[in-house]
Amino acid sequence: MSAGGSGRARDRKLPRTTRLTRGSEIRAVLERGKRSRTAHLDVWDSPSPVAQCRVGLIVPRYGHVVVQRNRLKRRLREILRTEVMPRLRAEEACIDILVRPRREAYAIPQKQLRAELLRWLERGWPSASS
Repeated sequence: MSAGGSGRARDRKLPRTTRLTRGSEIRAVLERGKRSRTAHLDVWDSPSPVAQCRVGLIVPRYGHVVVQRNRLKRRLREILRTEVMPRLRAEEACIDILVRPRREAYAIPQKQLRAELLRWLERGWPSASS
């Protein structure tokens, strides 16, 4: 594979600095964040302790096989990377967002997941003003 190909793949990833990766960071958002619900998702938002917005995912098994779980994670991660993060950057919002799909989210198309997250984003995030 050429070096140019790997650079393009890197551009399509969420940089590590924009992800909630540690268990302690995720627990902090769960504890101090405000939970909102959409039809298929639970979303927590909280002011970020760092100077940028960050996102995280918790995808429970709910009895699904690993392939289904990974597919749902990839779909949500792509929506966060291409839709949510650019809007947060445009607003210069320094918030942490944690998304946890509910059992029913495994059965819906990506288009519907995208619409739910964008509707949530348009409603605003009360924790950012705290």
